[in-house]
Amino acid sequence: MSASHGHQQPQTHTKILLTSLSAMVAETATFPIDLTKTRLQLHSSTTKPTNAFRVASEIIRQHGPLGFYQGLSPAILRHLLYTPIRIVGYENLRYLAVVDNEVAGGGGGGLCFSLHQSSPWWTFWGNCSVLQVVASPADLVKVQMQADGRIVNHGLQPRYSGPFDAFSKIIKEEGFGGLWKGVLPNIQRAFLVNMGELACYDHAKRFIIQNHISADNMYAHTLASIMSGLSATALSCPADVVKTRMMNQESKQRWQGCVSELLRLSGEDSSNGGIESTVEGILSYVG
Repeated sequence: MSASHGHQQPQTHTKILLTSLSAMVAETATFPIDLTKTRLQLHSSTTKPTNAFRVASEIIRQHGPLGFYQGLSPAILRHLLYTPIRIVGYENLRYLAVVDNEVAGGGGGGLCFSLHQSSPWWTFWGNCSVLQVVASPADLVKVQMQADGRIVNHGLQPRYSGPFDAFSKIIKEEGFGGLWKGVLPNIQRAFLVNMGELACYDHAKRFIIQNHISADNMYAHTLASIMSGLSATALSCPADVVKTRMMNQESKQRWQGCVSELLRLSGEDSSNGGIESTVEGILSYVG
């Protein structure tokens, strides 16, 4: 089957290695924007209004340029666990769908494929949810370390000296289950991001090529990345805000669940807090 596509498919372990390296570079490059987004999402509507530029300038003034990288190590750990399997798994299933469509006479030169065999795709989305559960503790530590800068701004000491200190203190104070605080909106966000990012990318690139906007080159990939980034952001931003708020809650603070938190945020007119910064970050990431 590989011969019919004109080239041999790279080995899966090679794809995973390259995807891991790409995820590390992308996360490092976009982390200042992600930190700004998190600070905006944690900003209360009852305090002085702010925006991404004010938050970024405050970080530089208080902590210097290196302040933009608070919580980078757990963020990289999360991507090493989650991103390679997510992307490589999707590509392998997409390739199988293309082959099945060609065998059935669908043709399309690898650009048009059918998802009528839905079972593998539901398996993929289920696996992504499981992977998100596994990676959620690293995401939790990242959010809490990013939020520590707000505590320092008020003259207090940061809660954690590093990721390992954060893991140990969370387990000691909240138990082992405390590492999965906010996991439900995290799964919801992951589902929406994957749906908006991966699927939209393929459809956008096919639209660009079929309508002769561009050939199958870097320009087409960039346009498709922009479209998929906007789609993923619009779908996932409310769940992302809820996830961030719930993960940063104190251990003594009782939360009522994702729906209650979203309704509360809607009442504060802040369910899209940080969307400008989220757009900037995801456009850089999905390329």
